[in-house]
Amino acid sequence: MDIMTGKQSIQFPEAPHILCSASVVGKKEGEGPLGNQFDLICEDPMFGEDSWEKAESTMQAEAAQTALGKAGLLPSQIRYIFAGDLLGQLIATSFGVESLDIPVFGLYGACSTCGEALSLAAMTVSAGYADHVLAMTSSHFGGAEKQFRFPLEYGNQRPLSATWTVTGSGAFVLSRTGGHARITGVTTGKVVDYGVKDSLNMGACMAPAAADTIYQNFMDFNRQPEDYDRIITGDLGYVGQTILIDLLKEKGFDITKQHMDCGIEIYDRETQDTHAGGSGCGCSAVTLSALILPKLAKGSLKRVLFVPTGALLSTISFNEGQSVPGIAHGVVMEHC
Repeated sequence: MDIMTGKQSIQFPEAPHILCSASVVGKKEGEGPLGNQFDLICEDPMFGEDSWEKAESTMQAEAAQTALGKAGLLPSQIRYIFAGDLLGQLIATSFGVESLDIPVFGLYGACSTCGEALSLAAMTVSAGYADHVLAMTSSHFGGAEKQFRFPLEYGNQRPLSATWTVTGSGAFVLSRTGGHARITGVTTGKVVDYGVKDSLNMGACMAPAAADTIYQNFMDFNRQPEDYDRIITGDLGYVGQTILIDLLKEKGFDITKQHMDCGIEIYDRETQDTHAGGSGCGCSAVTLSALILPKLAKGSLKRVLFVPTGALLSTISFNEGQSVPGIAHGVVMEHC
């Protein structure tokens, strides 16, 4: 039976395992520091399709099939899928998973969706509602730019605070046993709005939500920063990282030594011209799969707090002049 902990957290006495995972990325991600750790790098940004949106669906399908292949499972052995993306009405997910013929929960938490998917998948397995569950997210640079900012053909100049949307999809198979890493707890985030309206500064929009969730995780589990080997945010980038550390210092916690950001790890900003770092649903997902889970499996990391971060804006809210709220979901992962 799961145990509610504090105000926003759950601790799993029977912690579900991450049986395996898969990461599929584009050419730019493959040229970055983690290039040799991804499962599949596609040189064609269109993934053989005729639109960015179809390309993202194909990328999701590849990630799902790769993860299932690693697990030695057929689609029919997966009880549920928890998945989402950044496109309107979750069309990348809808068309990406339809051929699997698996019941699906479509999720939207912006770039925090990986944390949301893993949290709900872990609750489902721990509660005994499923033996095997697939959690998955994706994003595509071309699709995100087209929907949220400018058409690529426009050639607009990007400010230094801007992040680069990761073309990537990460898929995770959760099970009751069998993995080298397990999810021992979750801290569900709240919508936090500091009134920031700059849609090209996602780090500033999301850092307050990350600080709120990390602080609440400390409170709910009665932990200090040093109780984690790493505290890993999703895509705050260099700008958001500074704000996050400052906000938590104001609350009495210094996470400088423990903090890692997936958006910082995935690109080399000096050689790849990615400014503040990486972002997108795929950013935290592929970095978790390629970099973090292997370290948990080997035991070089014993316990991490994984906190994907999301900016809850849309083209409608932006055009109406509204602010950009943030959200972040915390997932505690430990070596088995």
